[in-house]
Amino acid sequence: MRIAVPAETQGAETRVAATPETVRKFIGLGAEVVVEKGAGTASGISDAEYEAAGAKIAASAAEALAGAEIVLKVRRPGEAEIAGLPTGALVVGIMDPYGSEPQVDALAKANVAAFAMEFMPRITRAQVMDVLSSQANLAGYRAVVDAAAEYGRALPMMMTAAGTVPAAKIFIMGVGVAGLQAIATARRMGAIVTATDVRPATKEQVESLGAKFLAVEDDEFKQAQTAGGYAKEMSKEYQAKQAELTASHIAKQDIVITTALIPGRPAPKLISAAMVESMKAGSVIVDLAVERGGNCELAKPGETVATANGVKIVGHLNVPGRLPATSSSLYAKNLFAFVETLIDKKERKLAVNWDDELVKATCLTRDGAVIHPNFAPKA
Repeated sequence: MRIAVPAETQGAETRVAATPETVRKFIGLGAEVVVEKGAGTASGISDAEYEAAGAKIAASAAEALAGAEIVLKVRRPGEAEIAGLPTGALVVGIMDPYGSEPQVDALAKANVAAFAMEFMPRITRAQVMDVLSSQANLAGYRAVVDAAAEYGRALPMMMTAAGTVPAAKIFIMGVGVAGLQAIATARRMGAIVTATDVRPATKEQVESLGAKFLAVEDDEFKQAQTAGGYAKEMSKEYQAKQAELTASHIAKQDIVITTALIPGRPAPKLISAAMVESMKAGSVIVDLAVERGGNCELAKPGETVATANGVKIVGHLNVPGRLPATSSSLYAKNLFAFVETLIDKKERKLAVNWDDELVKATCLTRDGAVIHPNFAPKA
């Protein structure tokens, strides 16, 4: 059983899909692990560390992939990578399939079984495999750190002989995993924190972290959560009411961090240009949804926009990748926990149970076809 860990090629990806810790665990299950030279460099992991863990170092991606039964990735393989994938291999990573149907079709035509880790169901046994949570947690933390770096003032209240420094006011929009970590981090740094979300269950979570909850709590709000725990898309009427409530609140904030995403859809627009114009000079907006179109109307992917009224709008791409060592460590553990379920420990070989609920939820392609119900061709 051969496992390949090629270097990431998409964009400026700094993460890696396996660490020396998970390499050791895979070898303990009977696998041979081959890591492409330099794959872990951006995450602070040297080839020597992989070798010490028992991995073989391949000089190229082609050499790493040759004969692999399992391919571990952070991002979906690019066109050149797909051409080098061994027929029948299991390819496990974040596939980002929405809006990328041609790339998913290409994986199917390559006759590989592609698994989208972001589709892992939110059930108890899969918590340790939840890549969205592990990476969003770090993104929420990093968003506050990035905001503090751009904000030209201290965050906590300070009483000094020279005078009192007021605490910064931070508003978190969207209270999923990223939002909750942003709240916790901002509170630890001494800020006054408020937060909003359309899901009623988040109110108690927000208040338990010492922040104040802000939302239009009408009948629609009480039903605004899917069975999977995600936010529903709200009606235009509700969005208008919520926008009116938040508009006056945003004008008083020093930092706003937005994290709102709806699976399979563009990010909802939460901050209009008019709201940005109402903010004080020196204020900061960090848009964690910028890769999905952004929650802020003026955010630009990969850029920090400075507005005419002195507001900075931060649109970093791949925010978890701004903490590559930590994010790789957690991501690699997520992948190991899932791949371990695909291996027969007694026989020490690959043995996929295609009827397993985790496999059925995450498998995009198999036997030359797109099989996931969200993307399979309509009959």
